[in-house]
Amino acid sequence: KAFSVEASSGPKVAVIGGGAAGFYATQQIAKARPDAQIDIYEKLPVPFGLVRFGVAPDHQDVKKCISTFNKSAEMKNVNFIGNTALGTDFSLGDLQKCYDSVLLTYGTDEDRRLGIPGEDLKNVLGARDLVSVYNGLPGYENFDINLDTDTVVVVGVGNVSIDVARLILTPVDTLRKYDVTEAWLEKLKTSRVKRVVLVGRRGPLHVSFTIKELREMTKLEGTKTIFHKEQFLPIQDIVSKLERPRKRLIELLVNTALKEPDAKTKERWDNAKQAWELQLLRSPIEAVAGSDGKSVAKLKLAVNIPKGDSVEQSDVIEEIETGLVLRSIGFKSIQADPSVQFDFKKGIVPNKDGRVSDGLYTAGWLGTGPRGVIIDTMNNAFKVAGNVIKDLDGVTGDSGKAGRAGMTNIGHATTWHDWKKIEQIEEEAGKPKGKLREKLWTVDAMLNAIKN
Repeated sequence: KAFSVEASSGPKVAVIGGGAAGFYATQQIAKARPDAQIDIYEKLPVPFGLVRFGVAPDHQDVKKCISTFNKSAEMKNVNFIGNTALGTDFSLGDLQKCYDSVLLTYGTDEDRRLGIPGEDLKNVLGARDLVSVYNGLPGYENFDINLDTDTVVVVGVGNVSIDVARLILTPVDTLRKYDVTEAWLEKLKTSRVKRVVLVGRRGPLHVSFTIKELREMTKLEGTKTIFHKEQFLPIQDIVSKLERPRKRLIELLVNTALKEPDAKTKERWDNAKQAWELQLLRSPIEAVAGSDGKSVAKLKLAVNIPKGDSVEQSDVIEEIETGLVLRSIGFKSIQADPSVQFDFKKGIVPNKDGRVSDGLYTAGWLGTGPRGVIIDTMNNAFKVAGNVIKDLDGVTGDSGKAGRAGMTNIGHATTWHDWKKIEQIEEEAGKPKGKLREKLWTVDAMLNAIKN
């Protein structure tokens, strides 16, 4: 579908960010107001945001929401306008002149930092960097990840931490059938990594990963699970008092740590050549350089003592020798345009139920901070879309807003039809390799594919 810039009889709505929040909100607004024109602006030539570039390639079931997004994009009153960025190609002021409602859903762009000495050493990276390499995010095609090390340390105990551990330790032949980049598969072939350690500041009751991700790790081919019993003994008696579904997760953690594994699991772990380790009640305090003075060689950890729901740092210090440290303690958004109201401390656009100011809204992680899984983003986007719909009650096309026709500085934009071309090219390129698709990695490659 090419651009549809004819005047609609209803309001003009701009959605800035073509990820899950943007598409879920669009779905609701387009259904409620078939007379409205909804334009989704996305800075990349391709849609879906973190569903394409964040969700792990071996979790294709999580990406099934794309079929819903496809249906929304193909509605007559919805346009996808790719390769156009807020703050670069147009301003918030431009949008507000042309649209009755502007919904910001451009997500998170930066890692939260650890704030420790040595964090700027080579090979101290954000987990997001590694995710971007194996998922083929434009800008990461020449990004080097050091797997020439025995041990990788991941600081953080959420699903992203588990994802990167799994994508480092999963056999190449298992990953090959998904849409992992060839560069990551080549990197894994020469990997020396034998151990990935996940470090958490608090105890087992406060891990953020979900039971599905934990179970996958305990069953990962060729990989042993290492938990430290002393970190789980203090909580074994309170598991039965927890509420589901938290109870199921903690139960699996405690049983894995304290009970003897079944014969099949024991044999698999005894023969495993690599391991993943959960090291809780530890806080990183310094990344230390090796002999070159430039690259990380060890990570110093302070041992923490539980104090209610929090912890107190002790004087006991431990060290882990490592050639790669990945921080995975959350993400934050950026102020894409100087006139976007922004809370720099929280890394969000301040809002009340998605309302920022008259006609301006935010949804998804830009408004809530990075939390939950895709269904949480969906619920938030639906709620905010409901407020957009409510506020548009009585608004017609008589407001004089030009919509897409008034956005005159984006002649280089891509369309939904262009995306479908790229998708077909990627799927065709993947077939000879037995892969779902071979992603076009650079914006230039995407634009050239459209032209040709």
